[in-house]
Amino acid sequence: MSWEHAGKVAVAGIGFSAIERRTARPLGAFALDAAVAAVADCGLKISDIDGLATYPSAPFVGAANRDGEDVITVEFFLTQKRMGEIAWYAQAGEGLVCASVRDATNALLAGACKYVLVWRAMYVPPGTYGSAAMRHATGDAQFTAPYGVVSPLQWHALVYRRYLETYGAKRESMAALVLNSRANANRNDHAIFADKKLTPADYASARMIADPLCLLDCDVPVTACVAMVMTTTERARDLRNRPALVAAVAHQTAVRHHPIHYTLHDHIESGKPFADRLWRDAGLGPKDMSAAQLYDGFAPSTWYWLEACGFCGRGEAHAFTQGGRIALDGELPLNTFGGSLSQGRLHGMGHLAEAVLQLTGRAGPRQLPDPHAIAVLDGSPMLRGSGAIFTRDPH
Repeated sequence: MSWEHAGKVAVAGIGFSAIERRTARPLGAFALDAAVAAVADCGLKISDIDGLATYPSAPFVGAANRDGEDVITVEFFLTQKRMGEIAWYAQAGEGLVCASVRDATNALLAGACKYVLVWRAMYVPPGTYGSAAMRHATGDAQFTAPYGVVSPLQWHALVYRRYLETYGAKRESMAALVLNSRANANRNDHAIFADKKLTPADYASARMIADPLCLLDCDVPVTACVAMVMTTTERARDLRNRPALVAAVAHQTAVRHHPIHYTLHDHIESGKPFADRLWRDAGLGPKDMSAAQLYDGFAPSTWYWLEACGFCGRGEAHAFTQGGRIALDGELPLNTFGGSLSQGRLHGMGHLAEAVLQLTGRAGPRQLPDPHAIAVLDGSPMLRGSGAIFTRDPH
C-alpha cells in the first residue's frame, strides 16, 4: 500500500546559480542567484516564500563555517531584507539535501507554510578536497590514520577494492558509467564539464588517487547553488510550470554497529531496507522508473545503489552498466544530467533538480521521451542518506 500522502506535495520551480571552480564571489551571492531563479521559475516573488529548508554541512573538515562564505544556513536567508515573513524553517544535520525535501514535504502537509525554498550551496576551497591534515590521531582515527586512511577517499577505495575482488569485476568497467555521465553533462548548460569531452583513453590514463579510485571516479568540487520551490500540488497547479509530484521520501535509518570505516557488506545491508521502504511508500518498483538519479560522490556508490535498489542483483552492477543500458536511450537512463562526477559536487541537489526537469519536460537536449517516475538516492548507501521518488502524474 502506498503512502497516504503520495502526490499531495510538488516541486514547482528550479533555479541554478552559475557553477564555477574558482571564484571571487562569496557563496552567498550564488545562493541568492539560485533562490531568485527558482522563485521566478514558478512565477512567484521572493516575498511569497514563507518556508526554508536546507542541509548546510561544512565544505571540508575543519572549515570555519562562516555563513554566506563557507555555508548557507537558514539564518542567511532569514536576514535577507527581500524575504517575506517566514513561518517555518528546518536545517537538516543528517541525510544530505533529500532530508530537507522530506522536512519541507511534512511542513506543507501540516499546513505550517505555503511555499518552501529548498537549497544546497557548495564551496570547496582549493587544496581542501579529500585532505585531512592531522597532527594527532584520536578516537577512531587512531586505528586508521597510522595506515593512511584519513578521509572518505581511502574509505571508499577499500570498499571498492573489496567489490572488485568479491565479484570478479574489473576497474576498467567503471569507465562506462563515468563516460556516460560526462556525455550527459555535455548536454547540460548547468554542468561544470558541459564543454569538456571525455574519452575511454582519458579514463584509462587518469591519475590514481586512492587505488582503485582514480581522479575521474571522484566528484568535482565546485562553487554553486541549486534551489527549488515546493508547495502543495493543489497550489502548484496555479503556477507557471507543470509540477513534479512527491510520491515518496525517506531517510536511511538502518540500525547498525558504529563503523570505523565503510565495508561493502554495510553498503548493501544499509541501503536495501531504505530503498525497499521508498518502493513500498511510493507503490512503485525499480521496473516502474523512467530513470534513476543515483548519488555519485564516488563512482562506485552508484554501483552499490543499483544493487541495493534492486535495479540489478548483488554483484551485477559492474556488468549492468555496460553496453549502453544506462544511456539516455537505454533501459535505465542514469544520472541524465552528468551526476556529481561531471556536473559538480552539490550533495544531491543536482540529482533532485534533474528529476524535476525531466518529469516536467524541461531537460533540453537530454530530455527523455516520456518519463513518468524517477528515483533519487542521496549519499552512499552506508551514509545516513535520504531519497525520494517523483512522478509526473498521480498514481
